[in-house]
Amino acid sequence: MDITPEQTELGKDNFNEAVGVTRRSMLKTAAAGGVGLGALYFNYEKLNGKPVRAAFIGCGDEANVLMTEHPADYMELVAIADPRPANIERSFTGSHPEARIGLNKKLGQARASEVKVYPSHRELLQDAESLGLEMVVIAVPLSQHAPIALECLEAGLHVLTEKLMAHNITECKQMIRKAAEKGLLLAVGHQRHYSVLYDNANSLIQQSLLGDIKFIRAQWHRNNSFPGRDSWKKWGRSAESRKDEAHLTKLEKDGYLKELGYDSARQLVDWRLYNKTGGGLMAELGSHQMDAASIFLGKVHPVAVQGYGGRNFYGVEGVGPEENWADDRDIDDHIYVTLEFPGRSYEKDQDDIAIVTYSSINTNRLEFYGETVFGSRGTLIMKEEKEALLYKEESPGSGGGLEQRLHVIDSVAGGGPVLDSYNTSAASAGSALAKGAVGDKISRGYREEMEHFCYCVRNGRPNSELRCNGTVAMADAIMALTANLAMKHKKRIEFKDEWFDPSSDAVPETDEQVTG
Repeated sequence: MDITPEQTELGKDNFNEAVGVTRRSMLKTAAAGGVGLGALYFNYEKLNGKPVRAAFIGCGDEANVLMTEHPADYMELVAIADPRPANIERSFTGSHPEARIGLNKKLGQARASEVKVYPSHRELLQDAESLGLEMVVIAVPLSQHAPIALECLEAGLHVLTEKLMAHNITECKQMIRKAAEKGLLLAVGHQRHYSVLYDNANSLIQQSLLGDIKFIRAQWHRNNSFPGRDSWKKWGRSAESRKDEAHLTKLEKDGYLKELGYDSARQLVDWRLYNKTGGGLMAELGSHQMDAASIFLGKVHPVAVQGYGGRNFYGVEGVGPEENWADDRDIDDHIYVTLEFPGRSYEKDQDDIAIVTYSSINTNRLEFYGETVFGSRGTLIMKEEKEALLYKEESPGSGGGLEQRLHVIDSVAGGGPVLDSYNTSAASAGSALAKGAVGDKISRGYREEMEHFCYCVRNGRPNSELRCNGTVAMADAIMALTANLAMKHKKRIEFKDEWFDPSSDAVPETDEQVTG
């Protein structure tokens, strides 16, 4: 979508205007500094008691983002585990000045030196009692989410695992049942559930400011067509990497990696490129968009999915640089998916459908990643988890479009707030209030999800209070993994209610409409 810088600023002002009016009392409290934004929006409090003692299992890029964001006043990091020496080293020294600053800077070198280091989660779990562990954060390759989570739950530890929840839905249900059996908390890091930006956006949607939503377009486009550009292909890329790989190759020959669930050292390093260890573009990227779409549509379950996925660039002779011809990845490099969701009147009229499209490609990244929500009264653009832009639809009574400022008025029929337009070049007081409360630094929700998880651990709260508990996260996994099945088998697959029920053994991967 071609939007000028001026139109972008106008869209941001419009969004802040709508939030400032509809959530005025909450924002005034936040602006006054009475409570942190996370606690205010997501209903948790300052921790009453000692921080929860936690360990990180897996120390790659995503884990290091979480370590940087981890709330030290809620969580005491006591140990980390990873078979890769380079990952352990980067966890302390850092690899990015803001996103991954390292434990030495985060905690101070004296405190960081007290963090115990383990080459595997099993050795860490052997010391769980002496460490006084209460919870773990799991950030390992997708195929190992469930096996490691089940071991940790069996050991009596609360589990916060990275998304996608598991490699298949059978594993998701095993995790939910084990957590219930042990009376432990289980959450999954779909951070949009704890993003203030997304919470404000969803508040506007649920108040029907956008009108009736029939279409959401989502995408995450990248361009990996240049040699060495693919960030998921790390094997042999640097001297540091090769040093680490020599160590892993020895572990492979010793059979140690096989015990941890990997066929080879390269499969561990480049795990996102293989279906055995990862879930492809849909699991790693598309799950974020499907999660957001589901939230915006009222957390309803989809009706059906179909799509196309293929290796349209990598491994196709004559398309790209020579290195791509011999690329042995087995995940798709282009995917296009259409999901059908129930509309507001679906129970009465099954023709009432809302469509969500998703695309992820590896050969062009002109457009930003995010979601565009098309409503009958307005359009909402969520841009890279950092910005939200709002534009009004032109109506018989007032203007609209990319050039028009809007304001919010109460419906004369008493049906809630509605959008109107006005001609002025200045942002309103409501817009300033919303911007001032949130500030310029947009949180992506990592800190808030960990704060709330620790709050629930310390206060003995139930799984149902977690915004992305096992049942919620399983629904996200069902959407992503069933989309993969639809692309693989070239079928339109209808979702079944029992798939979303943790007590049922029915799952999409063994359903007759998929396998038949």
